[in-house]
Amino acid sequence: MNAPANSHPTACLALADGSLFYGHGFGATGRTVAELCFNTAMTGYQEIMTDPSYAGQIVTFTFPHIGNVGTNSDDDETADPVAAGMVVKWMPTEASNWRTTQELSDWLSARGRIAMGGVDTRRLTRAIRHSGAPHAALEHNPDGVFDIEALVAAARDFAGLEGMDLAREVTCAQSYRWNEMRWAWPDGFAPQEDAKHKVVAVDYGAKRNILRCLASAGCDVTVLPASATFDDIMAHKPDGVFLSNGPGDPAATGAYAVPMIRDVLEKTTLPVFGICLGHQMLALALGAKTIKMSHGHHGANHPVKENATGKVEITSMNHGFAVDAQTLPDGVEETHVSLFDGSNCGIRMADRPVWSVQHHPEASPGPQDSYYLFERFAAAMAAA
Repeated sequence: MNAPANSHPTACLALADGSLFYGHGFGATGRTVAELCFNTAMTGYQEIMTDPSYAGQIVTFTFPHIGNVGTNSDDDETADPVAAGMVVKWMPTEASNWRTTQELSDWLSARGRIAMGGVDTRRLTRAIRHSGAPHAALEHNPDGVFDIEALVAAARDFAGLEGMDLAREVTCAQSYRWNEMRWAWPDGFAPQEDAKHKVVAVDYGAKRNILRCLASAGCDVTVLPASATFDDIMAHKPDGVFLSNGPGDPAATGAYAVPMIRDVLEKTTLPVFGICLGHQMLALALGAKTIKMSHGHHGANHPVKENATGKVEITSMNHGFAVDAQTLPDGVEETHVSLFDGSNCGIRMADRPVWSVQHHPEASPGPQDSYYLFERFAAAMAAA
């Protein structure tokens, strides 16, 4: 079956339930199949597309002005886009920003990522909220000819993120050092030249700004692949261990990550800090369980409450799995909760400097309310 002849679309999004959305393609041509989510952030589309946590997902942006500030090399969170594709309401206009080096469409095309504009993203977002994150197939064909039956079949054949270990696909191939700090006017990204703490960061899909935040907090950072063993970590004689963000099913990644984390907890007294997938990895290592969420949390406006103080922080989030707080064992406390749905957003061991959060204190994009967590990690290493 072909698209309606009178609409002249050049892109089609097919959901596994048979729903179809037509629009105009930009970026690369071809077809991609993934889970479809939505993100409510008003800024940072380039950071979102290059966040490794979005592996296996097509991102629907609820904010309509996507592409208006173009792209540049400073805003990449990893070398290339990791999200499978993007869906937006309005086609990108000509970029207008002093930092622009490339139009969004050209940037996506050069990196093999498909995008689609002219979509009723409000309707699409409501469908995701109502029925959960669907499996979807997105195709961009300048001729406007689509095999709808094949598109829907491709969406239905997608295996889904449950059971997927995507961390192996986005982690670094080998270890490396990181010393670049957070961006600051007027010098941009300055090098860390006075590090006080040696940190091993386990890369499950680490964002660059997380590593910059560690460096800015006084850390000498060595990044190791997701498959790093306890011996690999201890060979660097760290003062602390950091567990990064990342994509996929935490239970699948936990098959090899959890034994390493348990060794760190049982054989050392090192401070441990985790974010996002690293938070979930730590929870699994402590004996808790994780669950798949209906449509997850993706945005830069998520209110999170710290239980100990009652303080509310506006945070950046990107996750489709969550720690089941009901399964936390004795000696492990829930530290943060989402004020949207009450889901777990943080844990800590009661008697040791071991903790993690579901949200992203490094932002990029998003508010910086939770940046103090990096300084808390540095203080724990100093005290140890």
